[in-house]
Amino acid sequence: MSGTGTAERTSDEGHGLRRSLGFRDLVVYGLLFIAPMAPVGVFGTLDARSHGAVALVYLVATVAMAFTAFSYAQMVRVVPQAGSVFAYARVGLGERAGFIAGWMAMLDYLLIPAVAYLFSGIAMNALVPEVSRWVWTALAVVITTLLNLWGVRVAARVGFLVLAMEIVVLLVFVVAAVVVLARDGAERGWLSPLSGDGTQGSFEVAAVIGAVSVAVLSYLGFDAIVSFAEEVTGGSEKVARAVLFCLALAGVLFIAQTYLVALLEPVSSAQLAAEPERQGAAFYDAVDASVGTWLHDLVAVSKAIGAAFAALAGQAAAGRLLFAMGRARGLPRVLSRTDSGVPRVALLCAGVVTLVAAVWAARRDDGLDHLASVVNVGALTAFTLLHASVVGWFVVRRGGRGESGGSVSWWRHAVVPVLGAVITIAVIVEASGVAQVVGAVWFLAGVAVLVARSRFTGPAPDRR
Repeated sequence: MSGTGTAERTSDEGHGLRRSLGFRDLVVYGLLFIAPMAPVGVFGTLDARSHGAVALVYLVATVAMAFTAFSYAQMVRVVPQAGSVFAYARVGLGERAGFIAGWMAMLDYLLIPAVAYLFSGIAMNALVPEVSRWVWTALAVVITTLLNLWGVRVAARVGFLVLAMEIVVLLVFVVAAVVVLARDGAERGWLSPLSGDGTQGSFEVAAVIGAVSVAVLSYLGFDAIVSFAEEVTGGSEKVARAVLFCLALAGVLFIAQTYLVALLEPVSSAQLAAEPERQGAAFYDAVDASVGTWLHDLVAVSKAIGAAFAALAGQAAAGRLLFAMGRARGLPRVLSRTDSGVPRVALLCAGVVTLVAAVWAARRDDGLDHLASVVNVGALTAFTLLHASVVGWFVVRRGGRGESGGSVSWWRHAVVPVLGAVITIAVIVEASGVAQVVGAVWFLAGVAVLVARSRFTGPAPDRR
């Protein structure tokens, strides 16, 4: 370790990444992965579960995820490396915990892009039904994988254009919604998106919390920013600011759009709860009924393109995770090879896994349900280990010394991460039974790999 307490960076010939990203590029990757209109697909579900208080759900979810963002900001200053929570847990909790953290995050990073590609394929198939959705899905995987292989800078530039398009569509929706509300008034009470529409009885905190357990999944992806820590110019402080800024901006966008669409929604939350088949299209139906089909189609096209590029950002982050685990010899060393600063072997492996999973799901009627049910537990388990890493590094391993050798901040390095861990564990408890079982099986598989690796190669050195 260096004297300042920052973890030492590993760098060897053929295993280094090129520094070429700025603050804007980091925010672009984070927002691309999250997707500015992420609530579109889950609005109906959240509206039904929260009794109409869907904007409040996203307000609470933003605050809840802020704890995780804060812990990421603490650890990226300590370990400015690719690998995200894998690198942080290795330093804060030890080699074995680091491997498990990376293993659990891998479940999320490899499958979330597959879900996004499938969303893109479904949307394009709806627009051009003559072409099967698995073909659209595969095409999206191939195009974005080629962009990632071209280099992080090129992918960031193209991603910026796509993100700009998504923001413009969102602004068009906001303006159109405001015009309709000013002209025709709201279908529900003006405060109902924050207090409930009253059609399922009185306001219930439990209903909002239950919906929050679903809503936090809209934010998965902002953490991908830290995977590019070795490719940013200007140091880890820029990465920390980008993480916090990206989460805050996403929260504002989510709250604003769900507030407006809830006011436009002609169907009550009670009706959506009684007819779950209407929940998936609730956002589109509200826009169609209040504004017009033209905006419905515009939002659908934006989602089709945006989902593919959300997967691009996710695939890039997955490649960096595999690269870091290969460099640390947690996975085969070949994954850490780079070509002109691009981890092409890791990216190709991530692309192949994503392609197989996405096309398999696209060819099944229940494929989306299967994929979506398993991607979340991996991320939330990794988040829990992230919070533990903050406590492990600052409070335990450094003996209460802060980043510059001063005394530890018990608020930043103990209270906030402990609260964050409580929140992520609570969300895991609220996850579906299928997701919990798959997460447990994946966890046990990781333990088996760890034991086998230790038996055949001996324990890796502990990075204290």
